[in-house]
Amino acid sequence: MPISMYSASVPAFQHSLRNLAHILDKGEAHAQARKIDPSVFTQYRLAPDMLPFTRQVLIACDGPKNAVARISGVEAPKFEDNETTFPELKARVQKALDYLASVPAGALDGTEDKDITFPVGRDKTRTMKAEAYLKHWVLPNFFFHITTAYAILRHNGVELGKSDYLAGGNPGF
Repeated sequence: MPISMYSASVPAFQHSLRNLAHILDKGEAHAQARKIDPSVFTQYRLAPDMLPFTRQVLIACDGPKNAVARISGVEAPKFEDNETTFPELKARVQKALDYLASVPAGALDGTEDKDITFPVGRDKTRTMKAEAYLKHWVLPNFFFHITTAYAILRHNGVELGKSDYLAGGNPGF
């Protein structure tokens, strides 16, 4: 039986977003324990031309939300992009999880050959078939931003390991 668009996307998004929430918890706890201003972490960049931690988290939440909406043909919910603290970022992750939980499998399954047009940069768009869009654009981009958020905290001394990235928010996995 072939894998479905839903099973290839929503469960993976949910799993990794729960892990991201776990990583945020560890970052916040580390800042509190070491009496470090949390903005040291939330505004940190791995390189001068990269987005800061906060934007990495916001984009990691927006990718699945926008992809699922585009593929299923509905308007994505709008998030304000004004989160700056660990509690606000964790709430943002939860909003993304809540939205994903509201999407039925039938909204995505069978859409593999649907044309998806999406923004690329400020004033360009690209069109791909939904399956290619999911596998070659959305999922790699999603994991890039989660990995970057993880790397920023790890680089700044937060005690994170591979198990936090892979299963930290999913006990028993």
